[in-house]
Amino acid sequence: MPSTTTNSPCVQFPSTSKALQSSSLLSAFSPRSWVTSFARNSILSVLDDAITVGHLTISDSEGTHYYGRFQKGCNDVHLQVVSDDFWMRILLSGDLGFSEAYMIGDIHVSNLKGAMDLWLDNQAGMEMTLSSTVAKVSSAMSGLYNSFLGQTRSQARLNAIASYDQSNELFKAFLSKEMMYSCALWSQEEGGVRGDLELGPMPGDLEAAQRRKLHHVLRAARVKPGDRILEFGSGWGGLAIEAARSFGCEVDTLTLSIEQKNLAEERIKEAGFEGRIRVHLMDYREIPAEWEKAFDAFISIEMIEHVGPKYYSTYFKLVDFALKSRNATAVVTSSTFPESRFSTYQAEDFMRKYMWPNSSLPSATALITASQAGSQGRFTLQGVENHAAHYPRTLREWGRRLESNLSQEMIAKDYPSLKSDADFEVFKRKWQYLFAYAGAGFAKGYITCHMLTFIRENDWPERCD
Repeated sequence: MPSTTTNSPCVQFPSTSKALQSSSLLSAFSPRSWVTSFARNSILSVLDDAITVGHLTISDSEGTHYYGRFQKGCNDVHLQVVSDDFWMRILLSGDLGFSEAYMIGDIHVSNLKGAMDLWLDNQAGMEMTLSSTVAKVSSAMSGLYNSFLGQTRSQARLNAIASYDQSNELFKAFLSKEMMYSCALWSQEEGGVRGDLELGPMPGDLEAAQRRKLHHVLRAARVKPGDRILEFGSGWGGLAIEAARSFGCEVDTLTLSIEQKNLAEERIKEAGFEGRIRVHLMDYREIPAEWEKAFDAFISIEMIEHVGPKYYSTYFKLVDFALKSRNATAVVTSSTFPESRFSTYQAEDFMRKYMWPNSSLPSATALITASQAGSQGRFTLQGVENHAAHYPRTLREWGRRLESNLSQEMIAKDYPSLKSDADFEVFKRKWQYLFAYAGAGFAKGYITCHMLTFIRENDWPERCD
């Protein structure tokens, strides 16, 4: 069992909430108190075996508990429990519950990225002990969730922020000038994938890395002046503008977001390419008949995560339909799961509940298989690249910019309810959690990021005889 002490922790946190002070004898025997105590004891009882790498300290009103083995330089994480709701969230929702506890302020974390790393470094132990306990108990107790947590103001705030991500001003606050909401590619010019940690971040680094990514994708697509590109997922027009400016191409690009379409068209007009780029408010499954065999290249940057396994083959069938029969290239980039973790069913987690509802990460193999089924063998796999190592720095850069540029006044113009300090804090913590959560996932190989390039059958990538 873990040791317990009441000594002050080395990391200083705000004073514990009044909700955690000693309660009366009567309240100690209330149903809520009993369930909370059960949740707390269930979780603490399994952590001793679960944490074998790094060191975890958990402090609450009843004392301080230590797990793992502390060594100088190890990943040492301290969690301060502010509200007893934390225990119920973890017991009933696992890592999703942890994200909610962080966003709503039920806990303070000494190092959020360190907490993510600790979870992933001990993933096997967590799954064998804590996750199995959560699964067994939560099915029996899930009916109690709404009784104890579902109707609170805190839960209402969490429900609200899930839909607060349509603001162009929000994305302007942390994206590069190209407004690319995807993995950048870092080179030694910026110090590589760890340059910001070893040399410090420099102005313009993110812009340079995002331009490099755009040019890398466009060169892989083998486009030349006068070529016509089809893009699924416009974003804010970053790729389309660069294709027109630097490669002399025409672009038809699809989006489902009115806000993105409006801003993309403004940016395209400012760049002087409104005659060469057309932004369509259109589902990819609705492309018109006249687009058959009309395009020299197809590009989609981190959009297929929103397609879903059921439609992967349909997606590639439509790419095949739109591309010319010869000398045509398709480039698809996506955040992915390693093959060992991919499943067509993906349970709700922080990403799918609060960031991208109904999204699903493919694996590289699933996409390659779907490309052959959808095109009936008319695509040849030309290249596979894993850019996962480049994502953590991208996320760190976004986090720094968000911290520097996002103001409550700015975001409240689009969402008046965020004039509330409490609601704004939850909203901001959601984005902090995303950057740490995803960054740790990419760094630890829990998720990957692939670029797949396909050419037509019997095409050659370059003249070789």
